[in-house]
Amino acid sequence: MSLLHLNIGSNQDKRKNIRLALASLESNFTKITTSSLYESPSEGFSGSNFYNIGVNVETDKTINDVVNILHDIENSLGRDRNLPKFSSRIIDLDLVLYDDDINDKLNIPRRDILKYAFVLAPLAELNPNDIHPQERISYLALWKGFQSTKEFDLNQYNIDKLFD
Repeated sequence: MSLLHLNIGSNQDKRKNIRLALASLESNFTKITTSSLYESPSEGFSGSNFYNIGVNVETDKTINDVVNILHDIENSLGRDRNLPKFSSRIIDLDLVLYDDDINDKLNIPRRDILKYAFVLAPLAELNPNDIHPQERISYLALWKGFQSTKEFDLNQYNIDKLFD
């Protein structure tokens, strides 16, 4: 079994869409663990705040199968792939880690780990002592370094906020 870390984001009907994405993940993967809910402003464009959560799952599927499943879930929830990269999203499902694999073509580990608080914070919350396969430092240490050197706007909530 492979251990994966995913990031789910939405800034359109975000509670509903993230709940639907989680339900779809539950039908495709096992041993699902979710982080807190993180809220952050849109990056690279003017739009509503995003909700993001990190999700750990286990699977026996290949990395390509996982990417296809995530795209299928996004498509089923109405994701428009013709929109610009930096734009509002009904749903965004990103494969952040696949075990300790390094796959530049598929952007694994996802370069966003080192760029965005909304990716690194949930990853460090769920996997604080795991080691980034390229940086060779724990996610908690990466998060502490990020917090001390970058400016960001990120609010953390109990995951139950999705179900209020």
